[in-house]
Formats: sequence, C-alpha cells, structure tokens
Amino acid sequence: MFNTQTAPMVKSSNQVHTTTDYFLFKSIDGNRNKNLLHLNRLRKSMEENYLFTVIIVNENYEIIDGQHRFEIIQELGLPLNYIICKGYGLNEVHILNQNSKNWTAEDYLRGYCDLGMPEYLKFEKFCKRHNLKISVGMLILNNNTSKNQIDVFNRGELLVKDYQKGEKLAHLLKLIEPIYSGVKRQSFILAMIKLQKNPKFEFVEFLSKLTLQPASLRDCVNVEQYIAIIEEIYNYRRREKINLRY
Repeated sequence: MFNTQTAPMVKSSNQVHTTTDYFLFKSIDGNRNKNLLHLNRLRKSMEENYLFTVIIVNENYEIIDGQHRFEIIQELGLPLNYIICKGYGLNEVHILNQNSKNWTAEDYLRGYCDLGMPEYLKFEKFCKRHNLKISVGMLILNNNTSKNQIDVFNRGELLVKDYQKGEKLAHLLKLIEPIYSGVKRQSFILAMIKLQKNPKFEFVEFLSKLTLQPASLRDCVNVEQYIAIIEEIYNYRRREKINLRY
C-alpha cells in the first residue's frame, strides 16, 4: 500500500516531496503537446509495476520534466514524487529534453507558438500555407538547414530577415511542382536560390522551356548537377546560349 501522505510544501531544491494533491501542479506555457503513444505506453507500464520516479517542477509548480508521467500518475491515483527547482522555465524544459528522441521540430514549433512568439507564429503560418515540412520551410526562408540553424530554431531564436523572398521562392516552387515533383528536395531548392541571384536567369523563360520538355528535369545529387540540367533546359531552342553555372 502506498503512503499517500502529502509532504510539506517547502519551496526548496534537491528534496523529494510526495503528494496526491495533483491540483497543485500545472503545465508550463510553451511545453510540447501530449504524445498519446507515450501516454499509452506509460499507463501500461505503471499499471503493471509502478517504479520510483520523480518529476521536476519550479517554484510555481509548473512541470519542467515529467509531464507525461504526471498525467498517468494522476489518472491512476498514484503517489507523486517531485523536486522543486527554483527559477526553472521553458529553457530548462528544452535542455532536459535535448537528447531525447521524443522532442521533434514540431514540438519546439508548437511550444514557441503557444508562447505567442511572433517569428514562430509567422513561420508556422508560412509552412501551413505552402504545405512544407519544417526543415523545408527553414531552407526556403533561411537558405540552410545546418545543425547550427536547427539549434537556433530549437533555442527559440528563429529570425527570418526577409519573408517576402521566402514567399516568392515558395510560389515559384509551386509553379514547378505540377511538372517536377522533386521541388522540395534540398539540392533543388538551393539551386533555385542560387539562380534567383543570377541576373541572366529569367524564371518565366525557364518555366516555359520546362513545360515543353517536362521529363528533362530529374532528381540530382547536388546543386551543381541541378544547375547544369536547368541550364540545358533554359537554352532549349535558344540561339544565344546562356551560361548559368558561373
């Protein structure tokens, strides 16, 4: 039989308290959505064998680590063990979960959107409007998906300098997509970004030539190969050939 006596509400760190007064605890704003698969697995495990576990909360009893465990412990009426860490917030939530496979880019995006962070709200709207995965959205808007860029995104420091350029590129990709399904491949997007900076490249002419020979555009392994193929398409029936590679 579990001892469900409520421990004194002492606001100190590194001391394990036990309680069944679940109403004291709450989710922190910006924390990820609940994972139903994870909840189901935890429920089955705790029903079979409730091993000792603790959740971490801050001085406001916002759950920093252990949201899913808290949900199942409350549902099953089990004693809740917890530690209070003063000053902890959403940043600590992310740090504690950085090495966990459960935290996805979608979790970070949803969390920052829940906090009302403007850049993330605009980014989410952009991805939904153009039906883009987060990685593709970052590539179009910030021209890279490097680990550094992903870390910046996860830390809540996303900053897009020019949404208009991103909107333009996303629109151009949509025009190509009925002809070539690989428009969201990283190498192709980077090739299009590079070509947009080339004063010799006219998108309307390229799209017109591509429409005449749709099978000519195929998947490539890198940016250079894409630009070489696009150059061939661009020069179709052209008297004066244009070099787009240099």
